Amino acid sequence: MVILYRLYQLFVAAPLVILSTIITCITIIIGCAIGKANVCSYYPTMIWGRFLCWIMFLPVKVEGRELLDEKQSYVFVANHQGAYDIFLVYGFLGRSFRWMMKKSLRKTPLIGKTCESTGQIFVDKSGPKAIRKTYEQARAVLKNGVSLVVFPEGARTFDGRMTQFRRGAFQLADELGLPVVPVTIDGCFDVLPRQRGINFVSWHPLRLIVHAPIAPEGQGPENVQRTLEQSYETIMNDLPERHRNRPAAPHQ
Repeated sequence: MVILYRLYQLFVAAPLVILSTIITCITIIIGCAIGKANVCSYYPTMIWGRFLCWIMFLPVKVEGRELLDEKQSYVFVANHQGAYDIFLVYGFLGRSFRWMMKKSLRKTPLIGKTCESTGQIFVDKSGPKAIRKTYEQARAVLKNGVSLVVFPEGARTFDGRMTQFRRGAFQLADELGLPVVPVTIDGCFDVLPRQRGINFVSWHPLRLIVHAPIAPEGQGPENVQRTLEQSYETIMNDLPERHRNRPAAPHQ
């Protein structure tokens, strides 16, 4: 069965994944250019994310979306198990959202233009003024139910265990007065771990668990630390033991 699954991926799924990605990017760029940004920043990527799970026959279980207010903007923070995290979030989070991403991605052919068209938030850490500009961009975008998704670990895990959280997403939520929503992702490490690179996908069920929003309590370092620690524990407690990690200080 493994051999058949890999042959299927090579000769059927891979060409369709590439084609669907190109079509999705072009649809978004054109749609945003003619003034349909609200629609084209959500539906094409939602369909694309679901298609990439469906084409690999990966079953997906989603929990907790009923906990969210449709009109409220949130900062979603999720653990980062593997490349399929992105497709899972796009396809099944059920929210219009933006990513916070490195500004170098803007130069990536087609992908960079697509991200720019949909108003993704490019992070510039070159200095205090650049960081402040990023915050102002986020403030302009994150309203009327449009949310932000961040992987506060900063990178995909190497061994499947959740690593330390960085403070940036929680500082931004504190700055903008937005609730933080922890999201547990499980199964993506088994499907395509980081150390395997661009390779064959392994079949494994996927889970996306949306937890109750954590409302801000005041503003400042204490609120940042509280939301960080609570998010970390909430996400980790819904992971299998082999993916958990309990460092002395779950932040950087």
